[in-house]
Amino acid sequence: MSFRLAAYAVCIQDGRVLLAHHAPSDNWTLPGGRVEHAEDPFDAVVREVAEETGCDALVERLLGVDSRVIPAAESRAGVEHQNIGIYYQVRITAGDLRPEANGEIARSAWTPITEVPTFRRSSLVDVGLTLARILPPTGHVPPVPVGGLIQH
Repeated sequence: MSFRLAAYAVCIQDGRVLLAHHAPSDNWTLPGGRVEHAEDPFDAVVREVAEETGCDALVERLLGVDSRVIPAAESRAGVEHQNIGIYYQVRITAGDLRPEANGEIARSAWTPITEVPTFRRSSLVDVGLTLARILPPTGHVPPVPVGGLIQH
């Protein structure tokens, strides 16, 4: 089994959400990624937004936590994988969108929320938007079904 702890940014402004295009998978996803050893997830999400988009972010609040296990048969690596995602509502305070330097994010874009269902996207996007919409009191998101244009 593999395990990953990650922090993701949900940036919603004027009916648009900030998405990052992950070139290797051809999926759109939320800015964010792995929390490094001894790194606080709060700091990780700010670092990831800067690395992937070129923008500075300010964390406004914790939205919630998603824990999912991907069975080996569905996992890209062929082994059972658990991903724990910590989702933060963030606001962009400075910077201009640009590709990730020496990374996998080819571009970032402000996308109308109404257009998100038409994108080939990571399930992380749906989890983040669900958390931002319902703000669950416990911070735990209900399972989000994966299918259609949504990818693990």
